[in-house]
Amino acid sequence: MSVVRTFAVLAVATSLSVTAARAQNAPTDFRDEAMRHFAQSSDKVVQLARAMPEELFSWRPMDGVMPVAQVYMHIARYNYLYLTNELGLPLPPHIDMDTMEEVTTKAKVTAMLEESVEFVKHHVSAMSESDVTAMTVQYGRDVAGWVVLFQLVAHMNEHLGQSIAYARMNHIVPPWSM
Repeated sequence: MSVVRTFAVLAVATSLSVTAARAQNAPTDFRDEAMRHFAQSSDKVVQLARAMPEELFSWRPMDGVMPVAQVYMHIARYNYLYLTNELGLPLPPHIDMDTMEEVTTKAKVTAMLEESVEFVKHHVSAMSESDVTAMTVQYGRDVAGWVVLFQLVAHMNEHLGQSIAYARMNHIVPPWSM
């Protein structure tokens, strides 16, 4: 066998071995990467909640859309909902999912938002590879646990964008962009 051909065979074999090793680590790697994105986005949402004046927590850009406080509480509610409904984690006993989005005071909204973020960080960081790959049902589809984490981050980012728009419409500069 020529040196060039031997090198090519070794390169392909090495590449396949590395790819296989990465694939084996993908679920927990995905969990860690998803949580890195979640942490960045949730930090920005919390910063915005803190930066918005109390009097703007009832503000909405028009009738029929969520006011500021409800956006933050909606995020908090789904932080719990995805983990409890789809991943089977226990809901903290003091959390009432049915009335969460009715909370309107800045202090309570911010505290509950922060608590929901810590709930996610604590529980997801403790998930094993089998937890991440276990099958569940989300929106009527059979999916792996990592899909729920993907949706969690997507949901956070959707409402982070909404929160940024609300802030800018009220001449609030997002703290991280100053």
